[in-house]
Formats: sequence, C-alpha cells, structure tokens
Amino acid sequence: MQETLILAISVIVAFFVFLYFVPVNLWITAVFSGVRVGLFDLVFMRIRKVPPSLIVGSMITATKAGLNITISDLETHYLASGHVPSVIKALISADKANIELTFKQAAAIDLAGRDVFEAVQISVNPQVINTPPVTAVSQDGIQLVVKARVTVRASIAQLVGGAGEETILARVGEGIVTSIGSSASHKEVLENPDKISKLVLSKGLDSGTAFEILSIDIADIDIGDNIGAKLQIEQANAELKVAEARAEERRAMAVAVEQEMKAKAQSARAIVIEAEAMIPLAIAEALRNGNLGLMDYYRMQNIQSDTDMRDSIAHGSKEVKKLDTGTGK
Repeated sequence: MQETLILAISVIVAFFVFLYFVPVNLWITAVFSGVRVGLFDLVFMRIRKVPPSLIVGSMITATKAGLNITISDLETHYLASGHVPSVIKALISADKANIELTFKQAAAIDLAGRDVFEAVQISVNPQVINTPPVTAVSQDGIQLVVKARVTVRASIAQLVGGAGEETILARVGEGIVTSIGSSASHKEVLENPDKISKLVLSKGLDSGTAFEILSIDIADIDIGDNIGAKLQIEQANAELKVAEARAEERRAMAVAVEQEMKAKAQSARAIVIEAEAMIPLAIAEALRNGNLGLMDYYRMQNIQSDTDMRDSIAHGSKEVKKLDTGTGK
C-alpha cells in the first residue's frame, strides 16, 4: 500500500515538473495565435532562466500587431536585462503613429536606460517643459525675471547619446539671458517678448539633444531690482572710502611733519638757551684774559638796559592799544 502511495506521489510530482519544463498550454496558445515556436524551445527557455510566458505573450502581441520580430530577438533582449513588454508597446505605438522605429533602435534605447514607450508618446504628443525663473539684466541696468514654456518632441534618432531635459533648460536660459542682455532697455523686452523667443529659436538649441524644440513661449516677465543703480552706489561708496583713506593718510603725514617741526624748534630753543648760558662765562673769561675792558663791559650793560627799556615801552604801547580797542575809545 505504501509503495503504491509513493508511486502515485512520484507520478504527480513528475507530472508537475513536466508541465513546468514543458509548458504545453503555453505552446498550444502560441500555435493557435499564429506564433511559430517549438515545444523544445520553451523547454530551453526554462533552462536558460527565461520566462516563456513573458516571451510568448510579447510575441503574440507583436504578431497580432503585424510586427516582424523573432522569438530569438525577444529572448536576447531579455537576457540583456531589457524590458521586453515596454519595447513591444513602443513598437506598436510607433507603428500606429507612422513613426519609423525598428526593434534594434527600440532595444538600444531601452538598454540605454530610457523609457522607450514614453519617448514614443512624447513624439506623438509633444511635452511642455516649464523653465525655472531666469534672471537677466538689460543694458539700462534693470533686472528682469522671465519664465518660459518650451514645447519639445522626442527625437527617436537622438535618444541614444542625446542630451536630456536639463540641457534644453540650460540652453534656453542662456538664450534668454543673451537676448535680454543685448536689449538697450528693459522696455523693449516688455514691449516685444516674442523677440526673446525668436532669438532663442534661431540658435538651434536642440542640437545634440534627444528632443526637438517646437516652440518657446514667454509665460511671465517680472521687473526686479535696479542693478545699475546699485552698482553705481557701491562704486560711489568705494570711491568715498578711498578718498577718506587718502585724506586720513595726508592728515597723519601733516601731524607727523608738525611734530617734527616742533621737535626741531624745541631743539633750536635748547641750543639758544645753552648758548645764552655760556655768555656770562665768556664775558668773565674775556675780562680775565684782558680781551674785554671794564668800561666796555659797563657800556654793554647800558646798551642791554636801554634795549630792555625800549622793549618794555613797546609792550606797554601794545597793551594800551588792546585796552582802547576793548573799550571802544
């Protein structure tokens, strides 16, 4: 009895293992769907760890859509870590929209890390990209803040190796800055905002990118600060500080010269005082040596007294004049 039970279990397990490695139901579905695939091909897919249901299901969809694809192509793309259903959807969408897209191109785009189905959708329905606020200054010094809308369409031929949205936004921002910077007045930009669009479009900004720019529309323009006036104020403040520094330098030099002159005057007075202090010694020495007589000495004293008297009279006259001037007489 136990042997019969073990045999039955073994048969059931073998049956399910057979169905796993030999998906007969999937093979029957493929045959009735017009997909030519061998039963052993499905077994080999299992061995290569390729899900037969995914490959056969994608092949049935492609066959019904009239695409010329082989199971080997799909299996190879899966083994290369590609997204087979996404590629099939993209090929069907491109075929319905009359967009030229081969399986090789779609597989390359998918393996490059881009969503190939989304790229086809953007080719059919153009996408609008809103630029961040772009700040630029016109020649009259007025700052303008511009927001633009860029309508782009995916370029299938440039999806592999082409630049993305960031490059488009950077180039558009550069074009806006160039256009505003070349304007003589900010009023010209406000009066003719389409001038920015025409100048930016004429530069061929979509060259080397994965997109084709269809239009650039200016959504909003705001007036910012008066950058020219701010720069002039800063320049004036800088020049004022330089002038103050130079004036302080000249004042310091004048003070130094004044101190030097005072020092020289004090030195001169010290020399005079020292010389005057030596006069009595010289007179005494002259009297001792007989170079100066006594009468000569007295005459010199009289002359000195007369000089002092004259100075005293002169100073007294000046003081009287000051008093008269103060009393108004």
